[in-house]
Amino acid sequence: MLAAPLPIFALAVPAASASVTSGRVVIADSAAADIAGTHATRTGAVSSSQKVGLEISLNLRNQAGLDAFIKAVSDPRSASYKHYLTVKQFVARYAPTQAQIDQVTSYLKSEGLSVGALTGNHLTIAASGTAAQVEKAFNVSIGTYKTSTQSFYANSAAPSLPASIASVVSGVAGLNTEALHVSLAHKESTSAAVTSHAGTTMTPTTAREAYNLTTDITTDSYNGSGKTIALAEFSAYAASDVAKYNTTYSLGVTAASVVKVDGGTTDTSGEDEDELDIEVDYALAPKSTIKVYEAPNSDAGEVALYSALASADTTAVSSSWGEPETEENNLSSDDADFKEMAAQGQSMFAASGDSGADDNGSSLSVDYPASDPYVSGVGGTDVTVSSGAWSSETAWSDSGGGISVEWATPSYQTAVNSGSYRDVPDVAAAGAEASPWYIYTEGGWYDVWGTSAAAPNWAAFIADYDTAATSLGGSKFGYVNSFIYPIGEGSLYSTVMHDVTSGSNGGYSAGTGYDKVSGWGSYNGGKFISNEL
Repeated sequence: MLAAPLPIFALAVPAASASVTSGRVVIADSAAADIAGTHATRTGAVSSSQKVGLEISLNLRNQAGLDAFIKAVSDPRSASYKHYLTVKQFVARYAPTQAQIDQVTSYLKSEGLSVGALTGNHLTIAASGTAAQVEKAFNVSIGTYKTSTQSFYANSAAPSLPASIASVVSGVAGLNTEALHVSLAHKESTSAAVTSHAGTTMTPTTAREAYNLTTDITTDSYNGSGKTIALAEFSAYAASDVAKYNTTYSLGVTAASVVKVDGGTTDTSGEDEDELDIEVDYALAPKSTIKVYEAPNSDAGEVALYSALASADTTAVSSSWGEPETEENNLSSDDADFKEMAAQGQSMFAASGDSGADDNGSSLSVDYPASDPYVSGVGGTDVTVSSGAWSSETAWSDSGGGISVEWATPSYQTAVNSGSYRDVPDVAAAGAEASPWYIYTEGGWYDVWGTSAAAPNWAAFIADYDTAATSLGGSKFGYVNSFIYPIGEGSLYSTVMHDVTSGSNGGYSAGTGYDKVSGWGSYNGGKFISNEL
């Protein structure tokens, strides 16, 4: 397999600002000052006794060394090629030292805060205290706010820490509890299960036909056996719904398990998202182990979630929740986790958004976390299946894509991107309303679509690829972007990928090779596996 140099990274705000006041340093990778006040009405001050839960993110140690390692582990000319790290090895090389961790926890305790668990990758510390204690510790004022859909509390000034420990801390999450992450799934009800060939509707059979994965889903080698897919979710789901999907299509799967992060969530408003993700992976990688990581829909929940996923070292990770990149508060904190995933050989995918080229609703913009250079952004397409095989594919008009304003052009994109900032997406798969997935959710059968369906599709394929690789004594695929761009630029591109050359998202058009609507296109599963192993 070919490889490419690794990215030149973010132009995001640095972890700790140079702004120093009275011996304190502003922590920039946190909820911005009074961010809630731009779209919500302040209703008062939070009760001084209100319990506030926090996730404190820590800076990487030897970040330059980590960047160099990721480049080497993806380069077939390097002695480190495909020698991925374990979580334990990552901690030993690149996580903060115990002395640095103790420095932070000592300060938190001195301010009366309770210190909770340290994540497995040693990059996030949980803490809690009363609002009064938190306001004093981080020199903020926390108010209560209300929008048309929710009530929450948020800080009205950026947090700061004493200069003596600020260099260790990259972010403080939990000062703002507004639910910002949006499910990227859309649905409409239908009447009965589709068990036979269904044209462009994605069932287990038609999806495997579309992407050239053999249709004997219980016995073939492309089934994810021995591999684990982790799903990043901000909602709970009904296990009975996904069980119905399994029995209807006789998939013979092992039921997905739930991992509760930061206490998990009882909110089921996004259960159709969870169930779409699970059922797509059931269909395409039925012998894989699926773990559903559920966290509260908040800044703190997000930080805890990605840190937990990096600490788990699973085969592939899929996120179908997003928000406009310009509204994201945890860029540096999340990026450290995504770098860790790359170093550990985890393949991280995220839906590119369902608002076309205007992710924020008003101007050209992209969705996060798909825009992070260590994440593979996945766009949506309209797929046609004919005579049991892929026939054509068109870019979906609502597929998110465009140019980041936070991340510099990564080196893997320099051959296709002459600009200064990263382009999104990287790849694509079925996600258009005309190519919906037929799933069972909320007690009934629905056509469900969106880039939400495309991200878990790619995660399932990587699990299938890794199963085949293991059977041949090979190594897992790993950090997708470092390999997919050389493939796109190479002689086998038209053999192993489906180039999407038509369609647009309102700001950009699909075309030959890479584009800002469908990336490099979708995978031709069997050809990809046989040619790239």
